[in-house]
Formats: sequence, C-alpha cells, structure tokens
Amino acid sequence: MIRLTAFALSTLTLGACMAIPLQTAPVAYPVAQTAAPAFEPAPAQVTGIAGLQSREPDACHAGDYRHAMGQPGTAIASLGVKRDYRIVEYRGIEPPEYDPLRIVFRLDAAGNVQTIDCG
Repeated sequence: MIRLTAFALSTLTLGACMAIPLQTAPVAYPVAQTAAPAFEPAPAQVTGIAGLQSREPDACHAGDYRHAMGQPGTAIASLGVKRDYRIVEYRGIEPPEYDPLRIVFRLDAAGNVQTIDCG
C-alpha cells in the first residue's frame, strides 16, 4: 500500500497543472512577394478654411470704449454704442456665434467691465 503525505499529494497535483514546454522547430511560412507600394504625392497645403472669418485687428472699434474699463456693467448702456454689442457676465455662458463687428464687454466677479474686444 502506498501512503502519500499531504505535501507529496499537493506537489503531484500542482505538477500536473504546469504547462509542458513544446520543443518544436520554427516553421517558415511563405511570404508573398509584392511590388513596393506606390506613394501618392501629398495634397496641396490648404491656405484657408471655408466658412471661417479672419480676425481683423479691432474691426469693431472696441478701442473707442477702453475708457469704460473698470466701470460698472450698468454704465455700458450710457456709452452710446452705435453698433451691435454683447455683455458677458462673470462666468456667464457666451453663445458660440462669432461676429467680428460686434463689441463684447466682459464683466468681472464684481460686475465691472474687465475686457472689451470684438466677437
């Protein structure tokens, strides 16, 4: 009668689970010979994107209202602005439409005019 201890039994059990390395020779698969790929020339460089407007320096004449910097946002109505303008409150959501001729007054946390630019 053969008597196995717990250690010997676990060693035999774990040994049976181990993978046996296969000693096989590498196989060379045939490689199809193809001609070198033909490269197409690079496309012409794009100089502009249709639908976008270039930003002209101070196209809306925002510089005419620089004296309003630091004044309360309520003073904007009394500036006599003759063109379209937008007031963007502090952390306010600004619509994505860009108009280079529109003046944009951006307010700070205290409600004073912080920046003036076009957009």
